[in-house]
Amino acid sequence: MISAGDTTWIMVSSALVMLMTPGLALFYGGMVRQKNLLSTMMMSVALLGVIGVLWVLYGYSLAFGPDVRGLIGNLDFIGLMGVGQGPSDTYASTVPHLAFMMFQGMFAIITVALWTGGIVERIKYSAFLLFAVLWFTVVYCPVAHWV
Repeated sequence: MISAGDTTWIMVSSALVMLMTPGLALFYGGMVRQKNLLSTMMMSVALLGVIGVLWVLYGYSLAFGPDVRGLIGNLDFIGLMGVGQGPSDTYASTVPHLAFMMFQGMFAIITVALWTGGIVERIKYSAFLLFAVLWFTVVYCPVAHWV
């Protein structure tokens, strides 16, 4: 049974977590030299798009899909196949499965964005994007599945 209150709360919470990423961009932008300001802010903002797309394509499935030997989720939810308006049997039984997926996706984005503060002014933008994709796939998704 879907609860309107629970669904509203998870949607508002998703928006608040999503707003943390531009806030992080402003925070890190204030810590760098003026010549690196736009690059630093773009790192956080670009992650909204890059990690958001990867989350939909395969990240949610790896993090929250059915267990494969206790290490990672399988690809049952690849491309959000089977994730719909009905509640999930396993995770959030009072909210739509899509809302739960979106809520968890916002945390995937902000988690990857947090470490950008340690690499500002030290890495090329293309290398940053490659590292972000690899870190998300190899570190975030399995650890999220374990938790």
